[in-house]
Amino acid sequence: MDFIKTTEQSSHYDDLEKMSVLELLTNINNEDKTVPQAVEKAIPQIERLTEQVVTKLKEGGRLFYIGAGTSGRLGIVDASECPPTFGVSHGLVIGLMAGGDHAIRKAVEFAEDSTDQGWLDLKEYNISQKDVVVGIAASGTTPYVIGALKKCNEKGIITGGITCNAKSPLALTAKFPIVAIVGPEFVTGSSRMKAGTAQKLVLNMLSTATMIQLGKVKGNKMVDMQLSNNKLVDRGTRMVMSELNISESLAQELLLKYGSVRNAIKNYKNES
Repeated sequence: MDFIKTTEQSSHYDDLEKMSVLELLTNINNEDKTVPQAVEKAIPQIERLTEQVVTKLKEGGRLFYIGAGTSGRLGIVDASECPPTFGVSHGLVIGLMAGGDHAIRKAVEFAEDSTDQGWLDLKEYNISQKDVVVGIAASGTTPYVIGALKKCNEKGIITGGITCNAKSPLALTAKFPIVAIVGPEFVTGSSRMKAGTAQKLVLNMLSTATMIQLGKVKGNKMVDMQLSNNKLVDRGTRMVMSELNISESLAQELLLKYGSVRNAIKNYKNES
């Protein structure tokens, strides 16, 4: 089916090389301001996919992101931030990208053009109907992603998609598509810009709402975050101090003893 790739349409601006730095920054910012509005229109779609993810994860399943290039990297970033932020295992949210880990830093030529490799990469993780697979592709046409989702559909695995082109192959293949139409990029075709920002916002919403639904946040605090550096230990200490109305030294002692804000608070209350 033919469709209009708005992400590839010509920029609303021309003669960029003649602009001053201030003009460039102002115009880029003006374009960026439109992105949250595009994402807002997709909230009903984000809601439907998030509900599916929450259900599957509560039943012991996993969330997979699969993409190529910028889209793949964004999925990996979101997946990698879930364990330290919410204290979940590294195997709960998994990011895969065309070309493998090497492609995180350096582009792997033609890796995204294989229609079979995405499914092969998923199979390495013993993917099953308990899991959810979310394909990420600004263009909505990446063969690596489309091929993987098609195979998942055949196997009865729930599929989602995050794209910036309506009626794209990804939007039509995913059972729960999310389409954030951001329009032409400031630099024509540079979908790491507005499209990338839209995808990042959607991923933030999807994973954060899911983790809150899974009970990984109390009030508005990351009570299960990993204490992986001094900044997070200090943050956790302040949370424990505030919740229990105790001294900083005692709060930190409890935090380090029990390993998380949640456990520190629970055990202190049990001991009191």
